Amino acid sequence: MSIEVQQPKPLGLVGSTVLIAGTAGGAFEAAFSYRVHEGHDEVVGGFTAGDGAGGHGQFQVEVDVSGAAFALDRLFVEVFWRSPKDGEELDKVIVPVVYGPRIVPGYRVYQEYQIKPGDTLWGVATQFYGAGNLYTRLVRANPHVITDPNVVRPGDVIRIPQA
Repeated sequence: MSIEVQQPKPLGLVGSTVLIAGTAGGAFEAAFSYRVHEGHDEVVGGFTAGDGAGGHGQFQVEVDVSGAAFALDRLFVEVFWRSPKDGEELDKVIVPVVYGPRIVPGYRVYQEYQIKPGDTLWGVATQFYGAGNLYTRLVRANPHVITDPNVVRPGDVIRIPQA
């Protein structure tokens, strides 16, 4: 059996509902499991995928994680199937994501902003949040772009989490 997770994307910014989608199968109506966790708390569930004849089918699952007591803003979305013989988790796909509600209370969406010459994260945070010292929100929401908070490059596009 095989699993391809197409959503969320690695280091994607997610909210209280995580959409997990892709293709899976290779057996007659195969049962798959998912887990969304950060090492402290987790949300688990399952779904079936396949075409009834051993082919692959699309899947899409909305996972409500609002009740989880996540302590970190980095989560892992895992999709796998269990061996009927010993329960081992097989063909596991792990996608790291960024959990917006731990960055901005009441997170709903993000805006994209293209860094301009002369921009600093302090200045961008002041523009969007009214306070420069909230620049850490930008760093936490953009690990794929911001590796050093003292260095931003014109042309980079960053996500601005919004409540």
